Amino acid sequence: MILKRLTKPGAADVQQFQLNGVKLTLPDGLATQEIVAKLRDGSYEADEARAADRCVRQDFRVLELGAGVGYVTALCAQRTAPENILSVEANPDLLPVIQGNLAANGLSGVSVLHGAVTGAADDGATAQFRISDGFTGSSLDGKGGRQVEVPLIPVYDLIRAHKPHVILMDVEGAEADMFSRPWKCPLRYCVMELHPRKYGPNVIKRVVDFMSAMNMTYDPVTSRGKVLGFRKVWVAGEQDDDTQ
Repeated sequence: MILKRLTKPGAADVQQFQLNGVKLTLPDGLATQEIVAKLRDGSYEADEARAADRCVRQDFRVLELGAGVGYVTALCAQRTAPENILSVEANPDLLPVIQGNLAANGLSGVSVLHGAVTGAADDGATAQFRISDGFTGSSLDGKGGRQVEVPLIPVYDLIRAHKPHVILMDVEGAEADMFSRPWKCPLRYCVMELHPRKYGPNVIKRVVDFMSAMNMTYDPVTSRGKVLGFRKVWVAGEQDDDTQ
């Protein structure tokens, strides 16, 4: 629900919201009316929030690719610990919003990186990133909007450094290039938003095959619509986290 609108001297108006106990502040003009409406009625990133509630456990490390305004980031940090979260966002306009929202919820220990996550990239590589009206839908291959140069960050480097138990991914189609070699981490859950308008069913099949090869299976609890969830297949002698 929306709480109030604030105006600070010399600053743009901002709106405040609260979703699932998370306080969020959003500057006017940064989001479309549709996004603001979802923040007001509580439906903003509802599927992703539900998935985070399902996946993230105490002491789990979480890698979040595409942070938005930091809402799901905050939920994850509350369930494990801020220092266990590594979040990456390509849109530079959102970085102070994310940091401000995390601070407002007492979660400043989250690591937030600026960059566009990709499958592979040379050291120091950059790319042109299109920022759409509002902020959802911004991407490396977007059209219209404002164009900015952002660092490219290989997903394999992030996984090797952070060793996540949970990966949450909403990168507007860039996920198509992230499944060429195994992820070396103690992965328990992976939840991603698919973008079938940007690639064909062969890419979705590659994702499913990749996850199966990593002993991951379809998770109906975290999956809904274009949000596709996977969970580890527990083997004999290994305790399912759901029983703890």
